Amino acid sequence: MALKRGKKRNGWRKLGRALLYITGTILLLIIILVVYVMSVSHIDPPEIADKSSLQWERKALDSSSYTLGNSWFRKSESGLYELYVEGKPFERGVVEGRLTAELVKRQEDHFTDQIKKMIPSQSYLKFLRYFVGFFNRNLADNIAEENKEEIYGISFSASDKYDFIGSNYERLLNYHAAHDIGHALQNMALVACTSFGTWDGASADSNLIIGRNFDFYVGDKFAEDKIVAFYHPEKGYRFMMVTWGGFTGVTSGMNEKGLTVTINADKSDIPTGSATPVSLVAREILQYAKTIDEAWTIANKHKMFVSESFLVGSAEDNRAAIIEKTPEKMDMYDPKDQFITCTNHFQGAGLAKEEKNIKQREETASGYRFNRLSQLLKEKGPNTVQKTVDILRDRAGMGGRNIGMGNERAINQFIAHHSIVFEPKKKMVWVSTAPWQLGKFVAYNLDSIFSMKGLQYDHEVYDSTQTIAADPFLQTQDYQSFVAFRKIKTDIMDGKDADVQQLISLNPEYYHAYVLAGDYMFKRKDYTAATAYYKKALTKVIATRGEEKHIRKQLEKCAKSK
Repeated sequence: MALKRGKKRNGWRKLGRALLYITGTILLLIIILVVYVMSVSHIDPPEIADKSSLQWERKALDSSSYTLGNSWFRKSESGLYELYVEGKPFERGVVEGRLTAELVKRQEDHFTDQIKKMIPSQSYLKFLRYFVGFFNRNLADNIAEENKEEIYGISFSASDKYDFIGSNYERLLNYHAAHDIGHALQNMALVACTSFGTWDGASADSNLIIGRNFDFYVGDKFAEDKIVAFYHPEKGYRFMMVTWGGFTGVTSGMNEKGLTVTINADKSDIPTGSATPVSLVAREILQYAKTIDEAWTIANKHKMFVSESFLVGSAEDNRAAIIEKTPEKMDMYDPKDQFITCTNHFQGAGLAKEEKNIKQREETASGYRFNRLSQLLKEKGPNTVQKTVDILRDRAGMGGRNIGMGNERAINQFIAHHSIVFEPKKKMVWVSTAPWQLGKFVAYNLDSIFSMKGLQYDHEVYDSTQTIAADPFLQTQDYQSFVAFRKIKTDIMDGKDADVQQLISLNPEYYHAYVLAGDYMFKRKDYTAATAYYKKALTKVIATRGEEKHIRKQLEKCAKSK
Protein backbone atom coordinates (compact mmCIF):
# COMPACT_ATOMS: atom_id res chain seq x y z
CA MET A 1 0.00 0.00 0.00
CA ALA A 2 2.83 2.38 0.91
CA LEU A 3 4.52 1.54 -2.38
CA LYS A 4 1.39 2.43 -4.30
CA ARG A 5 1.07 5.73 -2.45
CA GLY A 6 4.73 6.49 -3.25
CA LYS A 7 4.17 5.77 -6.92
CA LYS A 8 1.07 7.97 -6.88
CA ARG A 9 2.98 10.85 -5.27
CA ASN A 10 5.77 10.46 -7.82
CA GLY A 11 3.17 10.55 -10.59
CA TRP A 12 1.67 13.80 -9.29
CA ARG A 13 5.17 15.27 -8.95
CA LYS A 14 5.96 14.38 -12.55
CA LEU A 15 2.63 15.85 -13.70
CA GLY A 16 3.29 18.99 -11.64
CA ARG A 17 6.78 19.37 -13.12
CA ALA A 18 5.34 18.84 -16.59
CA LEU A 19 2.66 21.45 -16.00
CA LEU A 20 5.24 23.87 -14.63
CA TYR A 21 7.39 23.22 -17.69
CA ILE A 22 4.47 23.78 -20.06
CA THR A 23 3.32 26.88 -18.15
CA GLY A 24 6.87 28.22 -18.11
CA THR A 25 7.24 27.55 -21.82
CA ILE A 26 3.95 29.31 -22.60
CA LEU A 27 4.95 32.23 -20.37
CA LEU A 28 8.33 32.43 -22.10
CA LEU A 29 6.62 32.37 -25.51
CA ILE A 30 4.26 35.14 -24.39
CA ILE A 31 7.20 37.24 -23.17
CA ILE A 32 9.03 36.66 -26.46
CA LEU A 33 5.86 37.59 -28.39
CA VAL A 34 5.36 40.79 -26.36
CA VAL A 35 9.01 41.78 -26.83
CA TYR A 36 8.72 41.05 -30.55
CA VAL A 37 5.49 43.02 -30.96
CA MET A 38 6.94 45.95 -29.00
CA SER A 39 10.06 45.90 -31.14
CA VAL A 40 8.21 45.82 -34.47
CA SER A 41 5.63 48.33 -33.23
CA HIS A 42 8.26 51.03 -33.09
CA ILE A 43 8.62 53.15 -36.23
CA ASP A 44 11.77 55.23 -36.60
CA PRO A 45 11.25 58.71 -38.07
CA PRO A 46 13.09 59.64 -41.27
CA GLU A 47 16.59 61.09 -41.04
CA ILE A 48 16.53 64.86 -41.52
CA ALA A 49 19.88 66.55 -42.10
CA ASP A 50 18.68 70.09 -41.51
CA LYS A 51 16.19 70.62 -38.68
CA SER A 52 16.69 74.38 -38.38
CA SER A 53 13.04 74.92 -39.37
CA LEU A 54 12.06 73.67 -35.90
CA GLN A 55 13.15 77.06 -34.62
CA TRP A 56 10.60 78.85 -36.80
CA GLU A 57 7.58 80.43 -35.12
CA ARG A 58 4.33 81.66 -36.58
CA LYS A 59 3.33 85.32 -36.54
CA ALA A 60 -0.22 86.32 -35.55
CA LEU A 61 -2.07 88.74 -37.83
CA ASP A 62 -5.01 88.68 -35.44
CA SER A 63 -6.73 86.21 -33.13
CA SER A 64 -7.63 83.76 -35.93
CA SER A 65 -4.96 84.15 -38.61
CA TYR A 66 -1.23 83.43 -38.70
CA THR A 67 1.66 83.57 -41.14
CA LEU A 68 5.03 81.85 -41.33
CA GLY A 69 7.08 83.06 -44.27
CA ASN A 70 4.85 82.90 -47.33
CA SER A 71 2.62 80.26 -45.71
CA TRP A 72 -0.53 81.25 -43.86
CA PHE A 73 -3.53 79.96 -41.94
CA ARG A 74 -6.85 81.62 -41.12
CA LYS A 75 -10.43 80.97 -40.13
CA SER A 76 -12.99 82.17 -42.65
CA GLU A 77 -16.29 83.72 -41.70
CA SER A 78 -17.80 80.66 -43.41
CA GLY A 79 -16.56 78.51 -40.54
CA LEU A 80 -13.97 76.77 -42.72
CA TYR A 81 -10.26 77.02 -41.94
CA GLU A 82 -7.97 77.92 -44.85
CA LEU A 83 -4.31 76.95 -45.12
CA TYR A 84 -1.53 77.65 -47.62
CA VAL A 85 1.85 75.92 -47.27
CA GLU A 86 4.92 75.65 -49.49
CA GLY A 87 8.47 74.34 -49.53
CA LYS A 88 10.43 71.13 -48.96
CA PRO A 89 8.63 68.18 -47.33
CA PHE A 90 9.99 68.36 -43.76
CA GLU A 91 9.94 72.16 -43.66
CA ARG A 92 6.44 72.15 -45.13
CA GLY A 93 5.33 69.77 -42.40
CA VAL A 94 6.89 71.89 -39.66
CA VAL A 95 5.17 75.00 -41.02
CA GLU A 96 1.82 73.22 -41.34
CA GLY A 97 2.15 71.94 -37.78
CA ARG A 98 3.11 75.35 -36.39
CA LEU A 99 0.25 77.12 -38.19
CA THR A 100 -2.44 74.57 -37.30
CA ALA A 101 -1.10 73.41 -33.91
CA GLU A 102 -4.40 73.87 -32.06
CA LEU A 103 -6.31 71.90 -34.71
CA VAL A 104 -3.74 69.09 -34.79
CA LYS A 105 -4.15 68.63 -31.03
CA ARG A 106 -7.92 69.10 -31.02
CA GLN A 107 -8.46 66.68 -33.90
CA GLU A 108 -6.56 63.96 -32.07
CA ASP A 109 -8.63 64.67 -28.94
CA HIS A 110 -11.82 64.17 -30.95
CA PHE A 111 -10.46 61.04 -32.61
CA THR A 112 -9.35 59.40 -29.37
CA ASP A 113 -12.53 60.46 -27.55
CA GLN A 114 -14.52 58.58 -30.17
CA ILE A 115 -12.27 55.52 -29.74
CA LYS A 116 -12.71 55.71 -25.96
CA LYS A 117 -16.48 55.63 -26.41
CA MET A 118 -16.07 52.31 -28.19
CA ILE A 119 -13.20 51.05 -26.00
CA PRO A 120 -13.43 52.63 -22.52
CA SER A 121 -10.67 50.45 -20.99
CA GLN A 122 -7.37 52.32 -20.65
CA SER A 123 -5.39 49.08 -20.44
CA TYR A 124 -7.02 47.79 -23.61
CA LEU A 125 -6.21 51.07 -25.36
CA LYS A 126 -2.57 50.51 -24.42
CA PHE A 127 -2.81 46.99 -25.82
CA LEU A 128 -4.22 48.45 -29.04
CA ARG A 129 -1.01 50.42 -29.41
CA TYR A 130 0.85 47.16 -29.94
CA PHE A 131 -1.92 45.58 -31.99
CA VAL A 132 -2.04 48.51 -34.41
CA GLY A 133 1.74 48.72 -34.30
CA PHE A 134 2.05 45.04 -35.22
CA PHE A 135 -0.56 45.41 -37.94
CA ASN A 136 1.24 48.44 -39.36
CA ARG A 137 4.74 47.13 -38.69
CA ASN A 138 5.72 47.65 -42.34
CA LEU A 139 3.66 50.79 -42.88
CA ALA A 140 6.67 53.11 -43.19
CA ASP A 141 8.13 50.89 -45.93
CA ASN A 142 5.04 51.55 -48.04
CA ILE A 143 5.01 55.33 -47.69
CA ALA A 144 7.10 57.67 -49.85
CA GLU A 145 9.96 59.45 -48.11
CA GLU A 146 8.42 62.80 -49.00
CA ASN A 147 5.21 61.93 -47.14
CA LYS A 148 7.08 60.59 -44.12
CA GLU A 149 9.18 63.74 -43.86
CA GLU A 150 6.11 65.96 -44.06
CA ILE A 151 4.25 63.94 -41.42
CA TYR A 152 7.36 63.97 -39.22
CA GLY A 153 7.49 67.76 -39.49
CA ILE A 154 3.86 68.07 -38.38
CA SER A 155 4.43 65.65 -35.48
CA PHE A 156 6.47 68.24 -33.56
CA SER A 157 3.21 70.16 -33.05
CA ALA A 158 1.15 67.17 -31.88
CA SER A 159 0.15 66.60 -28.27
CA ASP A 160 2.41 64.65 -25.90
CA LYS A 161 -0.48 63.35 -23.80
CA TYR A 162 -1.02 60.33 -26.05
CA ASP A 163 2.48 58.92 -25.68
CA PHE A 164 0.96 55.75 -24.22
CA ILE A 165 -0.37 55.03 -27.72
CA GLY A 166 2.89 55.82 -29.47
CA SER A 167 5.26 58.64 -30.31
CA ASN A 168 3.84 61.70 -32.09
CA TYR A 169 5.30 60.53 -35.38
CA GLU A 170 4.06 56.94 -34.98
CA ARG A 171 0.55 58.11 -34.17
CA LEU A 172 0.24 60.57 -37.06
CA LEU A 173 1.64 58.01 -39.47
CA ASN A 174 -0.84 55.37 -38.27
CA TYR A 175 -3.76 57.82 -38.48
CA HIS A 176 -3.19 57.94 -42.23
CA ALA A 177 -4.17 54.26 -42.34
CA ALA A 178 -7.22 54.76 -40.07
CA HIS A 179 -9.56 55.24 -43.05
CA ASP A 180 -8.40 51.92 -44.53
CA ILE A 181 -8.50 49.91 -41.29
CA GLY A 182 -11.79 51.50 -40.25
CA HIS A 183 -13.78 50.73 -43.38
CA ALA A 184 -12.40 47.19 -43.55
CA LEU A 185 -13.02 46.25 -39.92
CA GLN A 186 -16.33 48.09 -39.64
CA ASN A 187 -17.53 46.63 -42.94
CA MET A 188 -17.87 50.22 -44.17
CA ALA A 189 -20.46 51.19 -41.59
CA LEU A 190 -18.83 54.60 -41.35
CA VAL A 191 -17.91 55.06 -45.00
CA ALA A 192 -20.66 55.42 -47.62
CA CYS A 193 -19.63 58.09 -50.12
CA THR A 194 -21.30 59.24 -53.34
CA SER A 195 -19.60 60.92 -56.32
CA PHE A 196 -20.41 61.67 -59.96
CA GLY A 197 -19.33 63.68 -62.98
CA THR A 198 -20.83 65.12 -66.17
CA TRP A 199 -19.28 66.52 -69.37
CA ASP A 200 -20.04 67.26 -73.02
CA GLY A 201 -23.80 66.95 -73.61
CA ALA A 202 -24.52 66.03 -69.99
CA SER A 203 -23.22 69.44 -68.80
CA ALA A 204 -25.02 72.65 -69.70
CA ASP A 205 -21.79 74.31 -70.90
CA SER A 206 -20.13 71.01 -72.00
CA ASN A 207 -17.42 71.40 -69.34
CA LEU A 208 -16.53 68.72 -66.83
CA ILE A 209 -18.25 69.02 -63.42
CA ILE A 210 -17.46 66.68 -60.50
CA GLY A 211 -19.48 66.44 -57.30
CA ARG A 212 -19.01 64.29 -54.19
CA ASN A 213 -20.18 63.69 -50.62
CA PHE A 214 -17.46 62.43 -48.27
CA ASP A 215 -19.59 60.45 -45.84
CA PHE A 216 -16.89 59.49 -43.34
CA TYR A 217 -18.35 59.72 -39.84
CA VAL A 218 -16.21 59.64 -36.68
CA GLY A 219 -18.49 61.72 -34.46
CA ASP A 220 -19.81 65.26 -34.90
CA LYS A 221 -16.78 66.97 -33.40
CA PHE A 222 -14.39 65.33 -35.86
CA ALA A 223 -16.06 67.27 -38.70
CA GLU A 224 -16.07 70.65 -36.94
CA ASP A 225 -12.60 71.85 -37.93
CA LYS A 226 -12.40 71.29 -41.68
CA ILE A 227 -9.38 72.74 -43.46
CA VAL A 228 -9.39 73.85 -47.10
CA ALA A 229 -5.66 73.40 -47.74
CA PHE A 230 -3.64 74.78 -50.65
CA TYR A 231 -0.24 73.14 -51.22
CA HIS A 232 2.73 74.43 -53.21
CA PRO A 233 5.16 71.50 -52.86
CA GLU A 234 8.81 71.61 -53.89
CA LYS A 235 8.08 68.91 -56.48
CA GLY A 236 4.97 68.21 -58.52
CA TYR A 237 1.86 70.28 -59.13
CA ARG A 238 0.22 72.74 -56.79
CA PHE A 239 -3.09 71.46 -55.47
CA MET A 240 -5.95 71.95 -53.00
CA MET A 241 -7.71 69.45 -50.78
CA VAL A 242 -10.20 69.33 -47.91
CA THR A 243 -8.58 67.88 -44.82
CA TRP A 244 -8.21 68.11 -41.02
CA GLY A 245 -5.42 68.83 -38.57
CA GLY A 246 -2.40 66.54 -38.94
CA PHE A 247 -3.71 64.70 -42.02
CA THR A 248 -1.72 65.01 -45.27
CA GLY A 249 -3.59 62.39 -47.31
CA VAL A 250 -6.24 63.26 -49.90
CA THR A 251 -9.91 62.34 -49.81
CA SER A 252 -11.10 65.12 -52.15
CA GLY A 253 -8.88 67.49 -54.13
CA MET A 254 -7.91 69.21 -57.39
CA ASN A 255 -4.53 70.30 -58.75
CA GLU A 256 -3.47 73.29 -60.84
CA LYS A 257 -3.79 71.24 -64.05
CA GLY A 258 -7.46 70.62 -63.36
CA LEU A 259 -7.09 66.99 -62.30
CA THR A 260 -9.43 65.93 -59.50
CA VAL A 261 -9.37 62.91 -57.19
CA THR A 262 -12.08 61.64 -54.85
CA ILE A 263 -12.11 58.26 -53.09
CA ASN A 264 -15.02 55.88 -52.46
CA ALA A 265 -14.63 52.82 -50.24
CA ASP A 266 -15.61 49.39 -51.55
CA LYS A 267 -16.15 46.03 -49.85
CA SER A 268 -12.91 44.77 -48.29
CA ASP A 269 -11.81 41.72 -46.36
CA ILE A 270 -10.14 42.23 -42.99
CA PRO A 271 -6.57 43.20 -43.94
CA THR A 272 -3.67 41.07 -42.74
CA GLY A 273 -0.89 43.62 -43.04
CA SER A 274 -0.08 47.16 -43.98
CA ALA A 275 0.40 48.66 -47.42
CA THR A 276 0.14 52.18 -48.84
CA PRO A 277 -2.83 54.02 -47.30
CA VAL A 278 -5.49 54.92 -49.86
CA SER A 279 -5.34 58.64 -49.03
CA LEU A 280 -1.60 58.76 -49.75
CA VAL A 281 -2.10 57.05 -53.11
CA ALA A 282 -4.71 59.74 -53.89
CA ARG A 283 -2.26 62.40 -52.67
CA GLU A 284 0.45 61.19 -55.07
CA ILE A 285 -2.00 61.18 -57.96
CA LEU A 286 -3.06 64.74 -57.16
CA GLN A 287 0.51 65.98 -56.79
CA TYR A 288 2.02 64.28 -59.84
CA ALA A 289 -0.68 63.53 -62.46
CA LYS A 290 -2.45 65.74 -64.98
CA THR A 291 -4.28 63.07 -67.01
CA ILE A 292 -6.31 59.95 -66.27
CA ASP A 293 -3.58 57.74 -67.79
CA GLU A 294 -0.94 59.28 -65.51
CA ALA A 295 -3.23 58.72 -62.51
CA TRP A 296 -3.56 55.06 -63.51
CA THR A 297 0.22 54.65 -63.69
CA ILE A 298 0.67 56.04 -60.18
CA ALA A 299 -2.13 53.93 -58.68
CA ASN A 300 -0.79 50.82 -60.41
CA LYS A 301 2.61 50.98 -58.69
CA HIS A 302 1.14 50.88 -55.16
CA LYS A 303 -0.09 47.91 -53.14
CA MET A 304 -3.16 48.66 -51.00
CA PHE A 305 -4.73 46.51 -48.27
CA VAL A 306 -8.32 47.63 -48.89
CA SER A 307 -10.53 48.05 -51.95
CA GLU A 308 -11.18 51.55 -53.23
CA SER A 309 -12.58 53.47 -56.18
CA PHE A 310 -10.67 56.57 -57.28
CA LEU A 311 -12.92 58.83 -59.35
CA VAL A 312 -10.46 60.87 -61.40
CA GLY A 313 -11.57 63.90 -63.41
CA SER A 314 -9.28 65.59 -65.91
CA ALA A 315 -9.58 69.03 -67.51
CA GLU A 316 -7.10 67.94 -70.15
CA ASP A 317 -9.21 64.88 -71.03
CA ASN A 318 -12.51 66.73 -70.30
CA ARG A 319 -13.95 63.56 -68.84
CA ALA A 320 -13.76 61.34 -65.77
CA ALA A 321 -13.07 57.67 -65.14
CA ILE A 322 -12.89 55.40 -62.09
CA ILE A 323 -9.72 53.54 -61.14
CA GLU A 324 -10.88 50.48 -59.19
CA LYS A 325 -8.27 48.84 -57.01
CA THR A 326 -8.22 45.88 -54.61
CA PRO A 327 -5.24 44.34 -52.80
CA GLU A 328 -4.91 41.86 -55.70
CA LYS A 329 -6.45 43.44 -58.80
CA MET A 330 -6.98 46.71 -60.63
CA ASP A 331 -9.52 47.86 -63.21
CA MET A 332 -10.52 51.02 -65.06
CA TYR A 333 -14.19 51.90 -65.45
CA ASP A 334 -14.76 54.22 -68.41
CA PRO A 335 -18.50 54.61 -69.08
CA LYS A 336 -17.93 55.60 -72.74
CA ASP A 337 -20.65 58.16 -72.12
CA GLN A 338 -21.03 61.77 -70.98
CA PHE A 339 -21.50 61.11 -67.28
CA ILE A 340 -20.21 58.81 -64.55
CA THR A 341 -21.63 57.73 -61.19
CA CYS A 342 -19.92 56.11 -58.21
CA THR A 343 -21.13 54.82 -54.84
CA ASN A 344 -19.55 51.87 -53.00
CA HIS A 345 -19.31 49.03 -55.47
CA PHE A 346 -17.20 48.33 -58.56
CA GLN A 347 -18.42 48.76 -62.15
CA GLY A 348 -15.43 47.71 -64.26
CA ALA A 349 -15.74 44.70 -66.57
CA GLY A 350 -13.60 42.49 -64.34
CA LEU A 351 -14.31 43.43 -60.73
CA ALA A 352 -18.03 44.11 -61.20
CA LYS A 353 -18.71 40.41 -61.87
CA GLU A 354 -17.07 39.12 -58.71
CA GLU A 355 -19.46 37.54 -56.22
CA LYS A 356 -18.23 39.77 -53.39
CA ASN A 357 -18.99 42.89 -55.42
CA ILE A 358 -22.43 41.69 -56.51
CA LYS A 359 -23.27 41.02 -52.88
CA GLN A 360 -21.99 44.46 -51.94
CA ARG A 361 -24.23 46.16 -54.49
CA GLU A 362 -27.34 44.13 -53.65
CA GLU A 363 -27.08 43.80 -49.86
CA THR A 364 -25.86 47.26 -48.87
CA ALA A 365 -27.23 50.72 -49.63
CA SER A 366 -24.73 51.19 -52.46
CA GLY A 367 -26.89 49.81 -55.30
CA TYR A 368 -29.99 51.75 -54.25
CA ARG A 369 -28.04 55.01 -53.88
CA PHE A 370 -26.40 54.41 -57.26
CA ASN A 371 -29.83 54.03 -58.91
CA ARG A 372 -31.17 57.15 -57.19
CA LEU A 373 -28.14 59.12 -58.37
CA SER A 374 -28.68 57.98 -61.97
CA GLN A 375 -32.36 58.85 -61.69
CA LEU A 376 -31.63 62.40 -60.49
CA LEU A 377 -29.08 63.05 -63.24
CA LYS A 378 -31.64 62.01 -65.84
CA GLU A 379 -34.45 64.07 -64.27
CA LYS A 380 -32.50 67.31 -63.92
CA GLY A 381 -31.18 67.42 -67.48
CA PRO A 382 -27.91 69.13 -68.51
CA ASN A 383 -25.90 69.60 -65.35
CA THR A 384 -24.67 72.80 -63.68
CA VAL A 385 -22.80 73.50 -60.44
CA GLN A 386 -26.07 74.43 -58.73
CA LYS A 387 -27.76 71.22 -59.90
CA THR A 388 -24.75 69.24 -58.68
CA VAL A 389 -25.16 70.75 -55.20
CA ASP A 390 -28.91 70.02 -55.31
CA ILE A 391 -28.20 66.35 -56.06
CA LEU A 392 -25.63 66.11 -53.27
CA ARG A 393 -28.25 67.48 -50.86
CA ASP A 394 -31.03 65.11 -51.98
CA ARG A 395 -32.71 63.41 -49.00
CA ALA A 396 -35.26 61.26 -50.81
CA GLY A 397 -35.44 57.70 -52.06
CA MET A 398 -36.30 56.39 -55.52
CA GLY A 399 -38.99 58.45 -57.23
CA GLY A 400 -38.73 61.10 -54.52
CA ARG A 401 -40.15 58.77 -51.84
CA ASN A 402 -39.79 59.83 -48.22
CA ILE A 403 -37.50 57.18 -46.72
CA GLY A 404 -36.77 59.04 -43.50
CA MET A 405 -34.07 61.57 -42.69
CA GLY A 406 -30.67 59.96 -42.25
CA ASN A 407 -31.33 56.82 -44.29
CA GLU A 408 -28.12 55.40 -45.73
CA ARG A 409 -29.92 54.81 -49.02
CA ALA A 410 -30.26 58.56 -49.53
CA ILE A 411 -27.51 60.58 -51.21
CA ASN A 412 -27.63 63.01 -48.29
CA GLN A 413 -27.36 60.86 -45.16
CA PHE A 414 -26.69 63.80 -42.79
CA ILE A 415 -23.23 62.48 -41.89
CA ALA A 416 -20.99 64.13 -44.52
CA HIS A 417 -17.62 65.33 -43.31
CA HIS A 418 -17.65 67.55 -46.38
CA SER A 419 -19.27 67.92 -49.76
CA ILE A 420 -17.40 69.37 -52.72
CA VAL A 421 -17.90 70.40 -56.37
CA PHE A 422 -15.16 70.90 -58.99
CA GLU A 423 -15.11 72.69 -62.35
CA PRO A 424 -11.65 71.61 -63.49
CA LYS A 425 -11.27 73.71 -66.67
CA LYS A 426 -12.10 76.87 -64.72
CA LYS A 427 -9.94 75.78 -61.74
CA MET A 428 -12.98 76.39 -59.54
CA VAL A 429 -13.98 74.44 -56.44
CA TRP A 430 -16.96 74.80 -54.09
CA VAL A 431 -16.73 73.48 -50.52
CA SER A 432 -19.70 72.93 -48.20
CA THR A 433 -20.08 74.61 -44.84
CA ALA A 434 -21.80 73.22 -41.75
CA PRO A 435 -24.06 71.51 -41.09
CA TRP A 436 -23.00 68.67 -43.39
CA GLN A 437 -23.73 69.74 -46.99
CA LEU A 438 -26.66 71.97 -46.00
CA GLY A 439 -24.73 75.19 -45.35
CA LYS A 440 -23.60 77.49 -48.14
CA PHE A 441 -20.95 76.28 -50.59
CA VAL A 442 -18.06 78.75 -50.82
CA ALA A 443 -16.05 79.06 -54.03
CA TYR A 444 -12.28 79.10 -54.48
CA ASN A 445 -10.34 79.83 -57.66
CA LEU A 446 -7.03 77.97 -57.67
CA ASP A 447 -5.33 80.41 -60.03
CA SER A 448 -6.29 83.28 -57.74
CA ILE A 449 -5.14 81.56 -54.55
CA PHE A 450 -1.81 80.47 -55.98
CA SER A 451 -1.08 83.95 -57.35
CA MET A 452 -1.16 85.38 -53.81
CA LYS A 453 2.24 86.33 -52.36
CA GLY A 454 1.64 85.43 -48.75
CA LEU A 455 -1.11 86.91 -46.58
CA GLN A 456 -0.22 90.49 -45.76
CA TYR A 457 -3.41 91.12 -43.78
CA ASP A 458 -6.35 88.97 -42.77
CA HIS A 459 -9.07 88.88 -45.42
CA GLU A 460 -11.45 86.45 -47.11
CA VAL A 461 -9.87 84.50 -49.96
CA TYR A 462 -12.94 82.74 -51.34
CA ASP A 463 -14.90 84.21 -54.27
CA SER A 464 -18.05 85.62 -52.65
CA THR A 465 -19.65 86.31 -56.05
CA GLN A 466 -19.98 82.58 -56.69
CA THR A 467 -21.29 81.42 -53.32
CA ILE A 468 -24.09 78.85 -53.51
CA ALA A 469 -26.79 79.58 -50.92
CA ALA A 470 -27.55 77.33 -47.97
CA ASP A 471 -30.24 74.70 -48.38
CA PRO A 472 -33.71 76.17 -47.58
CA PHE A 473 -34.34 72.92 -45.70
CA LEU A 474 -32.41 74.46 -42.80
CA GLN A 475 -35.34 76.81 -42.17
CA THR A 476 -37.97 74.08 -41.98
CA GLN A 477 -39.63 72.31 -39.08
CA ASP A 478 -38.45 69.01 -40.54
CA TYR A 479 -34.85 70.06 -39.99
CA GLN A 480 -35.56 71.02 -36.38
CA SER A 481 -37.26 67.66 -35.92
CA PHE A 482 -34.20 65.86 -37.26
CA VAL A 483 -31.91 67.71 -34.86
CA ALA A 484 -34.17 66.68 -31.97
CA PHE A 485 -34.29 63.12 -33.33
CA ARG A 486 -30.48 62.87 -33.34
CA LYS A 487 -30.36 64.08 -29.72
CA ILE A 488 -32.75 61.34 -28.53
CA LYS A 489 -30.93 58.77 -30.69
CA THR A 490 -27.62 59.71 -29.02
CA ASP A 491 -29.22 59.36 -25.59
CA ILE A 492 -30.42 55.87 -26.45
CA MET A 493 -27.03 54.86 -27.83
CA ASP A 494 -25.44 56.13 -24.60
CA GLY A 495 -27.80 53.99 -22.51
CA LYS A 496 -29.89 56.87 -21.19
CA ASP A 497 -33.66 56.88 -20.66
CA ALA A 498 -35.60 58.21 -23.63
CA ASP A 499 -39.10 58.78 -24.98
CA VAL A 500 -39.23 56.40 -27.94
CA GLN A 501 -42.67 57.59 -29.02
CA GLN A 502 -41.27 61.09 -29.41
CA LEU A 503 -38.28 59.65 -31.27
CA ILE A 504 -40.59 58.04 -33.82
CA SER A 505 -42.84 61.10 -34.16
CA LEU A 506 -39.79 63.20 -35.12
CA ASN A 507 -38.78 60.91 -38.02
CA PRO A 508 -41.74 58.59 -38.72
CA GLU A 509 -40.64 57.28 -42.15
CA TYR A 510 -37.18 56.22 -40.98
CA TYR A 511 -36.97 52.48 -40.35
CA HIS A 512 -34.12 52.94 -37.88
CA ALA A 513 -36.34 54.99 -35.54
CA TYR A 514 -38.43 51.85 -35.03
CA VAL A 515 -35.34 49.64 -34.68
CA LEU A 516 -34.00 51.95 -31.97
CA ALA A 517 -37.36 51.88 -30.22
CA GLY A 518 -37.53 48.08 -30.54
CA ASP A 519 -34.02 47.61 -29.15
CA TYR A 520 -34.79 50.04 -26.33
CA MET A 521 -37.90 48.11 -25.27
CA PHE A 522 -36.19 44.74 -25.77
CA LYS A 523 -33.50 45.69 -23.24
CA ARG A 524 -36.28 46.57 -20.82
CA LYS A 525 -37.90 43.15 -21.47
CA ASP A 526 -41.08 44.65 -22.89
CA TYR A 527 -41.18 42.11 -25.71
CA THR A 528 -44.71 42.96 -26.83
CA ALA A 529 -43.82 46.60 -27.46
CA ALA A 530 -40.49 45.64 -29.03
CA THR A 531 -42.25 43.24 -31.41
CA ALA A 532 -44.63 45.99 -32.57
CA TYR A 533 -41.74 48.35 -33.29
CA TYR A 534 -39.71 45.73 -35.17
CA LYS A 535 -42.70 44.79 -37.32
CA LYS A 536 -43.28 48.44 -38.16
CA ALA A 537 -39.62 48.82 -39.16
CA LEU A 538 -40.08 46.03 -41.73
CA THR A 539 -42.71 48.15 -43.51
CA LYS A 540 -40.18 50.94 -44.18
CA VAL A 541 -37.25 51.24 -46.60
CA ILE A 542 -34.41 49.43 -44.80
CA ALA A 543 -30.89 50.44 -45.77
CA THR A 544 -29.12 47.07 -45.78
CA ARG A 545 -29.80 43.35 -45.81
CA GLY A 546 -27.79 43.01 -42.61
CA GLU A 547 -30.08 45.40 -40.76
CA GLU A 548 -33.15 43.56 -42.00
CA LYS A 549 -31.64 40.32 -40.67
CA HIS A 550 -31.07 41.99 -37.29
CA ILE A 551 -34.73 43.00 -37.11
CA ARG A 552 -35.95 39.48 -37.96
CA LYS A 553 -33.58 37.91 -35.40
CA GLN A 554 -34.89 40.29 -32.75
CA LEU A 555 -38.44 39.29 -33.60
CA GLU A 556 -37.49 35.63 -33.09
CA LYS A 557 -35.93 36.47 -29.73
CA CYS A 558 -39.06 38.37 -28.70
CA ALA A 559 -41.27 35.41 -29.62
CA LYS A 560 -39.14 33.04 -27.52
CA SER A 561 -39.02 35.44 -24.56
CA LYS A 562 -42.74 36.13 -24.24
